[in-house]
Amino acid sequence: MHAFLWFASLTLLLLSIKLVIPKRSSLRLPPSPWKLPLIGNLHLLGLLPHRSLDKLAKKHGPLMLVKLGQVPTLVLTSSEMVREAMKTHDLNFANRPILRAAEILFYGGKDMGFAPYGEHWRQMRKICVINLFSAKRVQSFKAAREEEVAHLMDKISQACSLHPLEPLNMSQLLNLFSNDMICRALMGKFSGEEGRNILFHKLIEESIVLLSGFNFVDYFPSLGWLSSFLGLDERAKRNSSDWDAVLCQIIHERRAIRNGEKTKDDGFVDILLSLQKDPNLEISLTDEIIKALLMDLFGAGIDTTYIALEWSMAELVKNPQIMRKLQDEVREIACGKLIVKEEDLNKMSYLKSVIKEVLRLHPPAPLLVPRESVDSCQIEGYDIPRKTRVIINYWSIARDPKTWDSPDEFRPERFIDNPIDFKGQDYEYIPFGSGRRICPGMQFAISTIELALANLVYQFDWKLVGDMVPEEIDMTESPGLTMRMKNNLYLVANSCSVP
Repeated sequence: MHAFLWFASLTLLLLSIKLVIPKRSSLRLPPSPWKLPLIGNLHLLGLLPHRSLDKLAKKHGPLMLVKLGQVPTLVLTSSEMVREAMKTHDLNFANRPILRAAEILFYGGKDMGFAPYGEHWRQMRKICVINLFSAKRVQSFKAAREEEVAHLMDKISQACSLHPLEPLNMSQLLNLFSNDMICRALMGKFSGEEGRNILFHKLIEESIVLLSGFNFVDYFPSLGWLSSFLGLDERAKRNSSDWDAVLCQIIHERRAIRNGEKTKDDGFVDILLSLQKDPNLEISLTDEIIKALLMDLFGAGIDTTYIALEWSMAELVKNPQIMRKLQDEVREIACGKLIVKEEDLNKMSYLKSVIKEVLRLHPPAPLLVPRESVDSCQIEGYDIPRKTRVIINYWSIARDPKTWDSPDEFRPERFIDNPIDFKGQDYEYIPFGSGRRICPGMQFAISTIELALANLVYQFDWKLVGDMVPEEIDMTESPGLTMRMKNNLYLVANSCSVP
């Protein structure tokens, strides 16, 4: 403890000396809030940075420069500013900052989501798009999606039969469903063997905590040695080691099976192992790269699906008239079937509007994933220096009253006969990002969310717990890289007679 206080005091002294004589700058920088010595504007972030930055932007403007520790950070809070950054300067802002937890977990940036912009990232994205996220591949998972959704419906039905009045922990059920679906796509049918899906669930939860947490070196890069000296990286290293052990085992198992017999590619792991032997591949696809890519896809895929479904159910029970309207549509179109099939979904326009509105009001990643400028540039006449970190506050953009009527209200009707889509060209609506770094898995996620939500409202009627009324639902957000509900959502399900 004494050693820690001594080093902390020394660090503060060194930093104070550097700050005695501030450097003059000839640059015309964007507006900034008042800064404290050493920490800059870190104290203004709060537990929910998307809300804190929204308040600051209302005072300082939609193009705002904050100092997070030692790191200059550009905050974009309007669709106009995002259009300028993602369209006019997209190449310049296609890079990612090096974040310590991501660097440790993903083998030094060998994944896709957090990898720096460059040839490695291009090859990773190309492999994923062709072999996992193309329209053809997404369609190929149709049977798997329907099986996993049917399994979720069976679990809810059994709970209703055994304990008809007992509330269901929907947050837990939906999280495990999303976990199972992603495991199925990546690992194939063998993903559930020996409780391995439960192990993945634990590893992913820990990884999300690490990626969402505050890491000293991310905000004070010149003092990175302190992170190692004080053991601040040990938790991330333990999680990385746990991931490495289980993924090495899976790769070894699948490789042994493939070497011993001809087998159909059952999941993304098998495809990656096949690609390792492809002489025409433009990159050496090492086991480390495969493991980094798998970890990347687990985290991004599971959270997006789970969060969207969790908020969807919360908003539907909070707005009974919207729930009834959605159930009427789904039950009319799927009339007479035991389960809603994927071929039914294209006719369900209100279902699609509900999901779009959920992604507007409750985006899984409210600040998207941070970027970093490669070179200096100008936006709106302001100078943006190179290596400036960039935060896009999509949460603010999606609630901008200049774009959206009654932006804080849940109104799926706003998307009926509305051409706005989430494919990155409408900058007022970018839940999956935009430009070169747009999430390539959006259609995979939407296909799963649509099928699961349609069946949840088709097969069951939903009630709140006890005498609770819709106004009492806790819609508080949980802090973190992704925006979950702070408290688990409990609902009572009643099996209904399918028309």
